[in-house]
Amino acid sequence: MLTSFVDGIFCCLTGKSANVVVPIETSEPADGFEFVEVKPGRVLRVRHIIPDRPVVEEPGGEGGSVSCKRKITVYRNGQLLIENVSEATHPELVRCQNGDSTVEMEDLETRQAVDSNAVVPQEQPQRRRRKPKRTVMIDCERKITRCKETHPDVALFFIHGVGGSLDIWGGQLDFFSQLGYEVIAPDLTGHGASSAPQITAAYTFYALAEDIRIIFKRYAKRRNILIGHSYGVSFCTFLAHEYPEQVHKVVMINGGGPTALEPSLCSIFNLPTCVLHCLSPCLSWSFLMAGFAHQGTKEKKLLKEKNAFNVSSFVLRSMMSGQYWPEGDEVYHAEITVPTLLVHGMYDKFVPIQEDQRMAEILLLGFLKIIDEGSHMVMMECPETVNTLLHEFFLWQPASTSKPKQETALPPTANKTSCSKETARPTTAPKVTTSKPEQDLTRPTTAPKISQEGQK
Repeated sequence: MLTSFVDGIFCCLTGKSANVVVPIETSEPADGFEFVEVKPGRVLRVRHIIPDRPVVEEPGGEGGSVSCKRKITVYRNGQLLIENVSEATHPELVRCQNGDSTVEMEDLETRQAVDSNAVVPQEQPQRRRRKPKRTVMIDCERKITRCKETHPDVALFFIHGVGGSLDIWGGQLDFFSQLGYEVIAPDLTGHGASSAPQITAAYTFYALAEDIRIIFKRYAKRRNILIGHSYGVSFCTFLAHEYPEQVHKVVMINGGGPTALEPSLCSIFNLPTCVLHCLSPCLSWSFLMAGFAHQGTKEKKLLKEKNAFNVSSFVLRSMMSGQYWPEGDEVYHAEITVPTLLVHGMYDKFVPIQEDQRMAEILLLGFLKIIDEGSHMVMMECPETVNTLLHEFFLWQPASTSKPKQETALPPTANKTSCSKETARPTTAPKVTTSKPEQDLTRPTTAPKISQEGQK
């Protein structure tokens, strides 16, 4: 800590960053690591494992198609009304974006349909129908299939968050590559062994999202599964929205709610870089306390070996100030039709459980799983539990039927996931119960055909 304090004073006196912003030492490409130049001078380290496996083509009749029509209405006062047309007679009103509580409202059209025999008091004023600000119609028809390790057209992408590296996915990369899956895990710019430019603009959400887009297009197969953690969930959401035909499934681990990103003005990361460098031991200790459910020798070893918080103060400050993504609001997430598994650690102090519950409500097809013994770094704390949940989700597919409403079976949870419990989504959400082999899927989804009408 004394060294960090001295380096911070030197930084303030010279005006230079106390951190050497260069990639850390890494393994050779022969060990499964590659270096991809996404832009001139911008190089990302990528771990790409192609296992030796027997090639088994997927039967043409495997899988099931699910369909749903969804109407998303945004009113001028900020209210968001989501109506699944094909399965419900009454729309579902979602929490106001500019309010703190949910406002209950009946269907406007149903409310105006009055029985001819009913007597309406003359003194009761007629309620004026509100004009929506924007209306989005989604007509979906998506085929969802199980993604086996023997299928050559399946690829798994793992994206970490702020301060991490691809090394935090070590338990998942080894597990799924040994099963036979092709796995791809990049280091974000400034993290791990990727290059770290010394300009703040290199760490905005849009710059990082473009890096991930290039990596995705380089390694993508016909069916791709995205697994994101924390800030990495935003990049998975971006790809799922932009490439619905190529993204087959998504896993969000402690990703937070469906809200637009905006940097905080009162964050400690707004302090000068030299001050953050002086506080780096305190920040590491705070991350250990908040990121892990237990703070023992095992967790300290994981934090040290997996580079879970090994970035320079300049990169950390730039990453936090660059989290500006106004398009990623609730409407943006409601338009996503990709099946999504949400994994939340019960003791997570960075992401409240209410945010993941809100995400499950907004998504068209989402499953929320809560791991009792995990925290923010749940994939490092409970790797066996997380791996089992992910593998079951990869192998899940809806029942084959031509009807819009379908009965969907999710594989029963194995004994290894006994420390996790499931939180179901109210009314219109798909229900996932670990103690029953079959669940109801009330929100089928497809690749979207989106048309927008109304006025902005």
